[in-house]
Amino acid sequence: MLSPSSPGSSPQIVKLDNVDHGDLTVAVRHDAAFGDAVNQVAVFPTEFEQVQRDYPILFRQDPDRDFYAIALTGLDLDENLFLGPKGWTAHYVPAVRQHRPFVLRIGDAGETEICVDLNDPRVGDPTGEPLFLRHGGTAPYLLHIGRVLETLRRGVEAQAPFFESLVRYELIKPVNLDVEIDDGLHYRIDDVYAIDGDRLAALSDADLGHLHRGGVLRAAIMASASLDNVARLIELKRRRIAA
Repeated sequence: MLSPSSPGSSPQIVKLDNVDHGDLTVAVRHDAAFGDAVNQVAVFPTEFEQVQRDYPILFRQDPDRDFYAIALTGLDLDENLFLGPKGWTAHYVPAVRQHRPFVLRIGDAGETEICVDLNDPRVGDPTGEPLFLRHGGTAPYLLHIGRVLETLRRGVEAQAPFFESLVRYELIKPVNLDVEIDDGLHYRIDDVYAIDGDRLAALSDADLGHLHRGGVLRAAIMASASLDNVARLIELKRRRIAA
């Protein structure tokens, strides 16, 4: 189950239906109070195309040494340079920050159902978006959430095979990012990994074909190209300091 963490209360997760929740509304907003003030966000290969337009994509390892991907959103702890007074300012919000307060529950037979955390402070907001249409049917916002949850589901499934392929072809390399904002203000980001562009360019046609058929090549190229967004982070940090 992909589940949210609701600030300040224990989750009360129930299956959505248009009888019990026909009038339910949910506030669609991002705020530090909802956990959005973070300097990195987990992302999945299934959303790299959208993510790379706004954020640098880097890789980390968990305690079991398994790789996972992050979008870098800030430089200081608890800093999201894409979070402003009116919410998230980037074109794309990573799926793990979009799906709350909803949950995708997956049954033993693989069936899925959308659930909601009734204790999340966004639920029941009178200014929020409806989940169901007044005369029946699913509202556009809940249809969007369904697509977001499907992105997460497919992303979780794709993550291990994606990184297994990167490791097999030696396409991951450790990097240290040295980011200089102004004289005297410098950041060093350690313990991260990125796509080895030189190694990727040197692969044979057969290897490239194998990666392409497995859906890995496109995502790897997107992750590599995303590092140009470090310059955008620097500019956003300078604006934040100036403000």
